[in-house]
Amino acid sequence: MRRAVCPGSFDPITNGHLDIIERASKLYDVVHVAVLINRNKQGLFSVEERIALIEETCGHYGNIEVDSHAGLLVDFCRDRGIPAIIKGLRAVSDFDYELQMAQMNHGLTGVETLFVPTSPTYSFLSSSLVKEVASYGGDVSHLLPETVNRRLVERIAERQEQ
Repeated sequence: MRRAVCPGSFDPITNGHLDIIERASKLYDVVHVAVLINRNKQGLFSVEERIALIEETCGHYGNIEVDSHAGLLVDFCRDRGIPAIIKGLRAVSDFDYELQMAQMNHGLTGVETLFVPTSPTYSFLSSSLVKEVASYGGDVSHLLPETVNRRLVERIAERQEQ
């Protein structure tokens, strides 16, 4: 069985993430979507909420498993017998950083990293940018699945009421 992982913070999952996950799901029998936990960052959504949103938006692919992980991605891969990491690249700046990570991961455990160029439609898209624009009232509905957009607008409203 061919297995790969698509890692990220997914706070929140965007159409750019979905593009990469969907493309990976066509190449691999099982695609693990790993919500990576960064203890130094406070997310807008909890890890459990992110997992639920990913499961809801990716469930129709039929071969997606969603989990979270705190620690090295290569440990996640080793523990599950995953030989490949799929990373979307938006720009040359992504490549510079991701190449270093890929070389480190391969050196640590032999796991391979495959780079997938993002669709030009989403080449500028990041969760951080979406959250920033939405926090100022900008319409980001075309950049997110409908459910995710609705939850994002609700969460921002909740935070602004506090």
